[in-house]
Amino acid sequence: MSIGRDHPLRKLFGELVARRFYREAGVPEPRIVEYVAALLTDFTHVDSLYRIRNARGQRLEEVAEMLIESDPRLEAASFDRERAVRKHIGDYTLFLTGMFPEYVASLSLRQLRLDAFIDYLKAGKESYRIVSAFDQFEYRTEAPLFRQLADSFESCVFGLNLVKRDLEALAQEAYSRWRNSLQ
Repeated sequence: MSIGRDHPLRKLFGELVARRFYREAGVPEPRIVEYVAALLTDFTHVDSLYRIRNARGQRLEEVAEMLIESDPRLEAASFDRERAVRKHIGDYTLFLTGMFPEYVASLSLRQLRLDAFIDYLKAGKESYRIVSAFDQFEYRTEAPLFRQLADSFESCVFGLNLVKRDLEALAQEAYSRWRNSLQ
């Protein structure tokens, strides 16, 4: 299920990301802003968040599992598969570190999970860098965007932290209006 370009949610995410990335996060690149806003919209569907599946059709929920799946020497059946999984790792880690940093911070305390040993920032940057190395044929026009995402990964995470605060403030404001309407 795709959310159209004119959908209010896409417009909201676009406005919040643009405001925070351009002003506070120091990411003046329109392609990155557009990409991250589209990523937020896409990840409103949980199926998009967990779209990577292994050969048995099981969805992969841990970055460590995705890293294994992306390795052409282990699980990846092709270089296209490596690129697709690495792109998702970059997107997934950017989303989680930006929107849910408290969850990512708690991973090191979960000793029974492989992700307790994964540095999400490093995995995300590295994954976008690998995706940017696919710079031939159909991937030629996208490669520079992923290079920029890798180079500005931490700034994008910071910008998403600010977007998260904006969304929390909007939710609180809406709740307060609703509560006041009941009085």
